[in-house]
Amino acid sequence: MPLSLGYLERFGAEDFLVAPTNEEAHALVMGWPSWPAFALRLVGPAGAGKSHLAAMWAELSGGRLIEAADLSPETEPELHEGDTLAVENIDRPEVSDRALFHLLNSAREHGAWLLLTARQGPTATWPALPDLASRLRALPAASLALPEGELLGAVLVKLCDERQLVVEPGVIDYMFNRMERSLATARRLIAALDSEALARGRPVTRRVAAAVLARMGDDDG
Repeated sequence: MPLSLGYLERFGAEDFLVAPTNEEAHALVMGWPSWPAFALRLVGPAGAGKSHLAAMWAELSGGRLIEAADLSPETEPELHEGDTLAVENIDRPEVSDRALFHLLNSAREHGAWLLLTARQGPTATWPALPDLASRLRALPAASLALPEGELLGAVLVKLCDERQLVVEPGVIDYMFNRMERSLATARRLIAALDSEALARGRPVTRRVAAAVLARMGDDDG
């Protein structure tokens, strides 16, 4: 029986794979403090690498990482000149528009820096607070896309390495040609393979990979 001991996903700069789908966003975010404004929006779909890039920027700038859903008038962080703060998932439904608006005002007033991650830019329905929508649209944005080709293959190799997961030759290419092309799917797939390999007590074969992919397809269906 496999034990769920967890593993450490690496979010260091050396673990971020730069490719055409993310190189412009990577250059802009990591070009801090030469940003065009005090705050920057980092936008992209789930699994595109927003959290990894935000963690890299927090380390570079000596800042903190927080979830936007944790913001409230009572918990709004006190900001000072030069402070850096990465705020994740600002577009989730549970996020307080007013708390986020006050944070933006506070950062601008006190000379702090903000990196804001979201799956989307402002739309007709989000955010509901017009002043916040206007403020967000005025900020520069860095966009991430889902990985393509060689990048996704490299991500699969990296995820296997992080879990010390042994796969037989050809299995990575086999999975790459049959999986949904997203980082989120890659993480789910490798986690499932890791559990299967532990249960079987042997390296991952093409047959095992095929069974896991079929199971994931059934679950998604």
